[in-house]
Amino acid sequence: MQRALSLAEKGRGYVSPNPMVGSVIVSKDGDIIGEGYHQKYGKEHAEVLAVQSVDDKALLKDATIYITLEPCAHHGKTPPCATMLASLPLKRAVIAMQDPFTEVDGKGIEILKKSGISVNVGVLKEEAVKLNEAWLHYVQFSRPFVTLKIAQTADGYIAAPNGDSKWISSSDSRTEVHRWRSRTDAVLVGRNTAMHDNPSLTVRMVEGRQPTRIVIDGPLELPRNLNLFSDQYEEKTVIVTHNKAKAEDVADPMLKMLQSNYFRGKILVVDRQNGHSNQKQMLEKLADHGITSLLVEGGRDLSTSLLKAGLVDRLQLFISPKLLGGGTKSVQGLGTNRMEDVVPFKKFKWSRIGPDMLLTADL
Repeated sequence: MQRALSLAEKGRGYVSPNPMVGSVIVSKDGDIIGEGYHQKYGKEHAEVLAVQSVDDKALLKDATIYITLEPCAHHGKTPPCATMLASLPLKRAVIAMQDPFTEVDGKGIEILKKSGISVNVGVLKEEAVKLNEAWLHYVQFSRPFVTLKIAQTADGYIAAPNGDSKWISSSDSRTEVHRWRSRTDAVLVGRNTAMHDNPSLTVRMVEGRQPTRIVIDGPLELPRNLNLFSDQYEEKTVIVTHNKAKAEDVADPMLKMLQSNYFRGKILVVDRQNGHSNQKQMLEKLADHGITSLLVEGGRDLSTSLLKAGLVDRLQLFISPKLLGGGTKSVQGLGTNRMEDVVPFKKFKWSRIGPDMLLTADL
C-alpha cells in the first residue's frame, strides 16, 4: 500500500478535479506483477493501468490488488473500475479508504464483494486521507482547499514603507513556493498585488505544470499590459469581477474579434458584497470549474479579508530573519480585540527553509 501511495503522488497537479490514486497488484506467490497510477484527468484510472501492466494475465488468478481509494462504481470520463475488477479472478482487494463521493461511497466495495473478492478497507487510511486532503475538502464543502501564503519580516511586515517587497523571503523559500504552485490547481492574487508587483505567478524555479492564475479585479479596470494578461500563459488567467455589465462587454465574442489584443482568459462574475467581489461565491464558482486547491499569494487586504471570512484552510507563513520597523503589516484588522477571543490553530508545525522559518498551521 505504501508503494501504491507513492505512485499516486506522481499524479499531483495533473489529475484534478479527480483524486490521486495508485494501485499495485501482487500475485498469490507474493510478487508484484503490476502497478499503475492515475496520470491525467480524463485518462485511465490507476486500477486499469495496473491490470494492463500485468504481462501474463494468468497471474491475476488469486492475486491481491492494493488501491489507495475505493474503485469507482459509475460511468464518468471512464468506465467503472469496480466492474472491471469484479470480472477478474482476483482473490482479494485491499483499499486504503472508502470514496466519499456520492456516486461511489461504498458502491465499488459492494460490487467487489458480490463478485466473491475479499475486501479489506482502512490500510494506511491516514496517509491516504493526507494525500487527497484538498480533493476530500472539495467533495465535502464544494469549494477549494485554500492555502494562504505570507512572507514577512521578523517584526511582521510584508513590504517597506515605499512598497518594496523584493525580496523578504529567501531564494530557498521562493523555490518552495514555486513547488507549491506546480502542485496546486490555481494561484490567487488581488488587484493591488497585480498592479503594484505585476507578478507572473508561473512555475519557474522548479519543473512542473503551470497553474491556473486568478486575479480579483472587482471594477475590472486592471491594465491589459500586465503579465497575467499578456504573457504566454494568458489563457490560464481568470479574472474575478463584480462588474457584470463590463464583463459582458469584455466577453462579447463579436467585440473580441474587433480587438487586436483581446483577453484570451476567462471572466468569472460574482455578486458585489460590501463594495467588493463576494469571495465565498468566488470559491464556489471556482469549484464548479474544477478548482480543488487554491494558493493565495495576495497582500494584506486580501489575506485579512479571507481570514476574517473563515475561508482559509491552511496558513503557510514564512518569517525572515530581518527587521523593517515600518511598512505594510502582513495582516491587520481581523476584528479581535481581546486575547480571550483569539482562536488557536487546530494544529501547526515549524520548519526551516534556508534562513527562514516556516509556520504551517491549519485553521
